Amino acid sequence: MEQFINNLPFLIEDSLTGLMTGGIYALIGVGIVLVFRATQVFNFAHGAIVMFGAYFYYSINLGIDALGLGSWAVYFIALPLTLVIASIFGMALERLLMRPMLGGSNLFAMIMITIGLISVLDGAAALIWKTDARYPPELAPLNITQIGGIFINTQMVWSFGIALAVFAVIVFLFQKSRAGVAMRATATDQSTAYAMGINVPRVFASAWVVAAATGALAGVLLAPVNSLTPGLSTIGLAVIAVVILGGVDSVIGVFVAGLIVGWLEAITNHYLGGEAKELVPYVVVLAIILIRPYGLFGTTDIDRV
Repeated sequence: MEQFINNLPFLIEDSLTGLMTGGIYALIGVGIVLVFRATQVFNFAHGAIVMFGAYFYYSINLGIDALGLGSWAVYFIALPLTLVIASIFGMALERLLMRPMLGGSNLFAMIMITIGLISVLDGAAALIWKTDARYPPELAPLNITQIGGIFINTQMVWSFGIALAVFAVIVFLFQKSRAGVAMRATATDQSTAYAMGINVPRVFASAWVVAAATGALAGVLLAPVNSLTPGLSTIGLAVIAVVILGGVDSVIGVFVAGLIVGWLEAITNHYLGGEAKELVPYVVVLAIILIRPYGLFGTTDIDRV
């Protein structure tokens, strides 16, 4: 008992870190969910899009440094420009790779395109930026704050707050805005959506744009902490577990699942070490597929991909 009490502050610290990491997972996962809701395509390449967004941010900051601009430029130039470029990147992927397949029974082919895109983007990143670890500027100071004997990473707190705010905006727009209604209508029945005058191709493009922008933001939040290499794209594997756990068509579910997976990873790392932590997402995937294939909040009539 005494050992547990002595270990309790470390357990709380790891739990908080896991929950905050889970918030970033949810921010990444919502992009996968939005694309799936709109197009019925599970985008396996989303982790690579996150990585590319982080590299956009890194490259823009190199230009800012060369011009000798102050730290204010990170927030008012680098970050907005990164989100714009990432949005254009997502739109280009949808237009060039997904749009030609629209209207046919090519769902499996579209999924295979996203799988192939992983290798293409990983190889392109290694070719353009090399494989050395990069550390782009952080959006919040990398400080450690002590509260009641518990040490908290300030940067992770800010990252979680930003992810939570963006996620809340997306949920609100998805539920209340005309674009959100159009996306939900398209997800329910594309033919009926067409008949009601909804521009379905525009809905598809919008989903990819939002997914790329939120993925880039997640990459910006993660890269200063985890370092930036082409290997950052592997975070998509952990997030796939999050999406499957929450339900591939549930926006709320991906947030809850992100917190669960993040916390489970932290607790596993606390008790069993880093190697066991890497297995947690895959164990979660196997368990949820066997017990509840449609996830915690997913609908029961979704297609398996």
